[in-house]
Amino acid sequence: PTIHTFNFNSPVGACPSCEGYGKIIGIDPDLVVPNKNLSVYEDAVACWKGEKLSDWKRAFVLNVAKLDFPIHKPYYKLSAAEKQLLWKGARNVQGIDAFFEMLDSDKHKIQNRVMLARYRGKTLCTTCQGTRLKPEASYVKVGNKTVSEMVDLPLWDIQVFFEQLVLDEFDEKIAKRILIEIRSRLKFLCEVGLGYLTLNRLSSSLSGGESQRINLATSLGSSLVGSLYILDEPSIGLHSRDTERLISVLKGLKSLGNTVLVVEHDEDIMLAADTIIDIGPHAGRLGGELVFQGNHAAIFVSETSLTGKYLSKRMEIAIPATRRAWKHSVSIKGAYLHNLKNIDVEFPLSVLTAITGVSGSGKSSLVRDIVYQALLNHVSDSGKNTKDFVEISGSLDRIGHVEFVDQNPIGRSSRSNPVTYIKAYDEIRKLFSDQQAAIINGFKPAHFSFNVEGGRCEECQGDGEIKIEMQFMADVHLLCESCGGKRFKDEVLEVLYQGKSIFDVLELTVDESITFFGNQKGNTEQKIVNKLNTLADVGLGYVKLGQSSSTLSGGESQRIKLASFLTKERSDLSTVFIFDEPTTGLHFHDINKLLAAFQALINRGNSIFVIEHNLDVVKCADWVIDLGPEGGQAGGNLVFAGTPEDLIKCPSSYTAHYLKDKLKS
Repeated sequence: PTIHTFNFNSPVGACPSCEGYGKIIGIDPDLVVPNKNLSVYEDAVACWKGEKLSDWKRAFVLNVAKLDFPIHKPYYKLSAAEKQLLWKGARNVQGIDAFFEMLDSDKHKIQNRVMLARYRGKTLCTTCQGTRLKPEASYVKVGNKTVSEMVDLPLWDIQVFFEQLVLDEFDEKIAKRILIEIRSRLKFLCEVGLGYLTLNRLSSSLSGGESQRINLATSLGSSLVGSLYILDEPSIGLHSRDTERLISVLKGLKSLGNTVLVVEHDEDIMLAADTIIDIGPHAGRLGGELVFQGNHAAIFVSETSLTGKYLSKRMEIAIPATRRAWKHSVSIKGAYLHNLKNIDVEFPLSVLTAITGVSGSGKSSLVRDIVYQALLNHVSDSGKNTKDFVEISGSLDRIGHVEFVDQNPIGRSSRSNPVTYIKAYDEIRKLFSDQQAAIINGFKPAHFSFNVEGGRCEECQGDGEIKIEMQFMADVHLLCESCGGKRFKDEVLEVLYQGKSIFDVLELTVDESITFFGNQKGNTEQKIVNKLNTLADVGLGYVKLGQSSSTLSGGESQRIKLASFLTKERSDLSTVFIFDEPTTGLHFHDINKLLAAFQALINRGNSIFVIEHNLDVVKCADWVIDLGPEGGQAGGNLVFAGTPEDLIKCPSSYTAHYLKDKLKS
């Protein structure tokens, strides 16, 4: 064997069937068994339904009676051996695979071809069983484990394996340096809070914070000295317990003689720093100044630094005087997706519910993959067909809409911007089309749009710049010579409102626009101000109206989406809003504004479920659902559900340990 024997990116090691991908186009188990809560007897196997095809189910049920197969047990509760019997069959027992082999052998019949196409999708490679390597790779073992078995283990289990690995004298000499490197890298990955990940986890399934910490561990593993490390919010997605570990790693880097520069909003990391550089005092045009540079003692008494006021508790995010009571709720029973341990969870309605737990404890699996999809199925019948829970029940009739507010960009086009997203641009275009110069030229509201032909510059099609595609290099963007980057034709720019063209208005910040339009008394202007106020309320007063969505951060995009919901009229039925770490990239002052926006949504009769690590949000929640206690296979349990005051009494919760100090304040 060579190093390439164990590399699925090399033709030497890659499985010949799937070419190293681990998946092939075959019969998709999720399509064959869409509802895993059903038993074989209850028609869990979708392809064994109907007048003729149900003969396969009857034959299977009769023949497995001698083998003690539990035909009344839900599919998700079947053991690996029982599932294999269902699929592969046994002597005198024909399973699901035999059924599809029969269809495949009779493909001249059109109904068989249709049936095969219905259940075809991406599935585990039958040759390598998803290991992505040739069978020869499994012949080599270290400590009685193959490389495929190792990469399926959580990192902390692999770390224990290599720490306890005992080799004979000859192998010890060969592996000495290699083992030092392996142990060092595993140690750093676990120290930055990634012990719950497996080595074969797809990079596309990692969060931004996880990717950043893997890059950090890569740098740490190189053991550089005298280097400058620049980290942009490494605490993203980290629980306070894991942030402590990260701080110790950063201090370890410093002790080796390196310089560590961290862009960060996390209070613990700020308090652990030797020097704090505070930029502000506010955002956008009101920021960009050096407000403070020095140590903690000095920033605590600084009168100009907002950060210092929050760190010294002179300003703080107030704990609500009372927790909202709730009467109605939605319950998920038997959630078992990924590492969730068949848990029952109740989600209150018309209140702010925080879902907490250490990284990898199952929060996203429960809220995004189960609760959101289940509610989406209820309100629109457009969610996934697969069910990874037993039942959803409760006050579902009170829910009219469900919205998952993530940090994806607000638009796919470079022309999308905040003012378009919240529908304020419609009123601004109407305002310009009502001006005398526009009426004379016959300009309609569409002429003041850069998304359609008419008034936009056709040279750049309203982008303000020309993109030159470079075949082997990054694309080059040049300012449009025709419009000078102003995006509109000259005759459209000649239409002025209160001395400003449509381009000038789009260059205003939200705060400037509120002042500009607020000075006018018209009905249209008031509508514009009302919509723009929602952007200011969520802390985006510094953003330009026409700023391209591609230049907005994930946190800014998420808050623009939140503002768009605040502009909508209240409906009879409640909306459930689900937020995934909305405090990412937010300062204490911005979190205060975000919580006020949350309260405004709840006051309209809506419900908010928020996956969050930020303790200021958790302490302001009406209800807390804590998962864990650890991440990965050691997580997935419901540790606690109740008010923050009751949570701090829970001895098994890591969140409770760190929340105590916040509730004292």
